[in-house]
Amino acid sequence: MDVALGGTFDPVHDGHRRLFERAFELGDVTVGLTSDELAPKTRHVERTVRSFDDRRADLETELDAIATEYDRSFEIRRLEEPTGIATEPQFDYLVVSPETRSGGEQINEIRRERGYDPLEVVVVPHLRADDGDIISSTRIVHGEIDEHGTVLDGD
Repeated sequence: MDVALGGTFDPVHDGHRRLFERAFELGDVTVGLTSDELAPKTRHVERTVRSFDDRRADLETELDAIATEYDRSFEIRRLEEPTGIATEPQFDYLVVSPETRSGGEQINEIRRERGYDPLEVVVVPHLRADDGDIISSTRIVHGEIDEHGTVLDGD
């Protein structure tokens, strides 16, 4: 089975790792990584996003370890538009977080228009930080939590 997922992944955190693990449970994985042009447009909060090349290098390290554990292969591709790679015919699954579920519905509509079978959209619940809020890259960048959801002392 071929699995698609996408994101900015800056920085990678335990919530992302949960997405990756679920994807590798399902099959071989293709990750669409937002381009430098697209990444800022996908942010709900304005913040700096590292370069595509830096994010890709970190993502490759993360995926390599998980792919080995599941004996799967992976590919990282540049995403230039939000619906990205998942509209291509070869995929069977799309792994998403709760807030990107509607994007999965949009992708399946595009796939139907192109005569492709819809993807099975697999929603992976958020991981919570020690304070009960979700683990997010924005919270990490703002210094609220670390990549594992440990609340940082702001002093």
